[in-house]
This record gives sequence, C-alpha cells and structure tokens, in this order.
Amino acid sequence: MKQINGGVCAAKGFTANGIHCGIRKNKSKRDIALIYSEIPANAAAVYTQNLVKGAPLIVTKNNISDGRAQAMICNSGNANTCNANGIEIAETMCELLAKEMNISAKDVIVASTGVIGQPLDITPIANGIPALVAGLGDNSEYACEGIMTTDTKKKEISIEFEIGGVKCKMGGIAKGSGMIHPNMATMLVFVTTDCAISSEMLEKALKEDVKSSFNMVSVDGDTSTNDMVSIMANGMAGNAEITEDGEAFYTFCEALHAVTAYLCRMIAGDGEGATKLLECIVTGACDNANAKIVAKSVICSSLFKAAMFGADANWGRVLCAIGYSGANVDINAVDVTFKSSKGEITVCVNGAGVDFSEEKAKEILLEDEIQILIELNTANGTATAWGCDLTYDYVKINGDYRT
Repeated sequence: MKQINGGVCAAKGFTANGIHCGIRKNKSKRDIALIYSEIPANAAAVYTQNLVKGAPLIVTKNNISDGRAQAMICNSGNANTCNANGIEIAETMCELLAKEMNISAKDVIVASTGVIGQPLDITPIANGIPALVAGLGDNSEYACEGIMTTDTKKKEISIEFEIGGVKCKMGGIAKGSGMIHPNMATMLVFVTTDCAISSEMLEKALKEDVKSSFNMVSVDGDTSTNDMVSIMANGMAGNAEITEDGEAFYTFCEALHAVTAYLCRMIAGDGEGATKLLECIVTGACDNANAKIVAKSVICSSLFKAAMFGADANWGRVLCAIGYSGANVDINAVDVTFKSSKGEITVCVNGAGVDFSEEKAKEILLEDEIQILIELNTANGTATAWGCDLTYDYVKINGDYRT
C-alpha cells in the first residue's frame, strides 16, 4: 500500500470539479462540488446521529437504498437544514444534475454544509450545474475546495493497494473544522475507489471503520446535523468482486482505514482556531471499547485542550478526564507521557506525578502536533482519538458565524 496523487480522481473512471456558483458572497470561494463515476457504482454511507438531520441526508439515504450511485454533488455556504422546502431543494439538486448528465436522479448522493436554518435558493445551483459538469476532469482539488466552509486547509488523500494481485486505487476528500464531535459531526467525507466490492460488503466495511476513525474525532463537542461519509466503488480496477469476509475484504478495510485515519488527522488539526493537532493513544486497557472511552474523554476535555494551547504540561487534567470517563480503569496504574517532534516526557506514573523538566515539557508542547500517550497497564486494549487545542480564535469564529 502506498500513497499516490489524485485525490478522488485517482481511481479509474472518476472525475471531479468545483466552481463558484453564487451561494457564497465571496466569488473567490468555490461553493459547489461534483464527483462522477463514468459507470454506475456500488455505494454506501453513514450519517449523523443528531436527531435533527439536514434534508440532503434524508434524500441521499433514500437514493442509495439500492446500494448504487453514480455522482455526488455538494454545496457549501448553506446546510439546507431546518428549511420547510429542504427536501424539495435537495431532490431538485439531484434532478438538475441528473438531467445535465443523462443519469438517474436516484443515482445521486447530495450533501450541503454551512449555516443551519437559512433558506437555500436553488437558482445559483441551477445556473452553475452546466459549468460544473462541463469542467469535470482530474480536478479533485477543486472539488475539495468546493466543500470547505471555515476550513483553512484542503483535506485529500489517495492510495494504491492490491487485491488478488490487481492494483486498486482509493481516494478521499473531506471538510470539517468546527461542530466536530462523535458520533460524526460537521464532517463531510467522500471516498472513491475502483476496487470491485459488493454494496453489502462496502456498507459493512464503512460502518465498522467509522467506529475507529471519524467517531474518534472531536473538535468542540457539538454533533452536527449534516455529517455524512459516503463511498462509491465502481469496480473498474478489474479485481474479482469482494462479496464475503476473507483476505481480500480485510485488505480493502485496511486501505479504507488508511484513507479515513489520514483525513481524521487533517480534520482534527484544522479545528476552528486550532494551533495544534492532539492525538491521544491509549494502550493497556481492559479492552478496546474502554480504551476508546478513555481516549475520547481526554480529547474532549475543554480544560485539557486549553492547557495544550498554553503548552502547559498539566497532566492532572488528563487524569481528571480519565476519571470521569466512565471507563473501567485502575487509576492507580495509569502512566501518561507527552510526545512531539521535540521528544517525549513522562509526567505521571501509577496515577501520580513524577519529577520532570517543565522547560523540556514546554518545548515538547509548543509543537503543532502533540501525542498524549496513556498506558493503563491492565490488558491489551488500544484506541486512538484525534482532537485539537482550544484557542481564543475558536470563540471569535463562532461568535459571529451566522452574521
């Protein structure tokens, strides 16, 4: 398995585009994106667990209930959520695209991201679709830009892997900066692959993967209304179709996790106002489930996130977050180490503080990627969670997000 270029266009048969159609006032910002497979593909998706769901999620779930899709369209600048005509708008987006591309409207994955509760005018979308379709090509970067809101960095990756001796490719793009919290958040992720895999196995792989990828990301504790992770697999690589558990399926799952884990790190590191990516790695738990509880609790702690912003090695906040997590933990057996490119420093052993250099700890914690290594010394359970520091700019961004 190796990383390659191309994003969502790396896999055979996939093209993409992104343009400014007029939803967003800033004409320099692309605000609509398209991904297209030249042949119908098997498809699967997972959706936010928020009871308030954006209209596009409802329409997408209905459209791909047969496990098939051929295109994905997504606008930014407006979430199309809590609108009286939201379903109608989302369905119309599918119909307009289908007409322009001569495909079925039921084969379209539709998504929206942006402000909740604001009417979405279909006019700029309708006017922009012809140019969006005409510009389809090796333009994963444009599609990536078209789904961004408060994101400051594009998030895309592609890899090559082998199934039964056949080279397959997989690529993904994502958006997500604020309102990020498990279980899934203002996170939109679109994955493409030319690997041949049945829609049933594709859904199984995706649902299992999010448990240890996107559900382990938190920026601010708010679970959004519009998050969705979708994947299209068109089979154009030519491998024997994966229809059951086995070596081929496990290899596919490994490739999928390589893509999703990479995007998780990018989403967490680009949290609104963030200056640091925090990666909490828990080992020695009584099982993986308890390891996940601990990792997520630490990543979600506002006090700990604030300490990381200040490069303060306040390990007591780590212990505090573990203690209220509800996990099955022997707090008197916990070791904590902070690590970055500047080195690592152990700050807690057996649930108690140890002598360490505050100057060295500060040097380590001033880096933009920090690992929090937690050894529970109980058994073999492991988990990783991703988050970011909590800064002044987070409040500034969200204080006037709507206005």
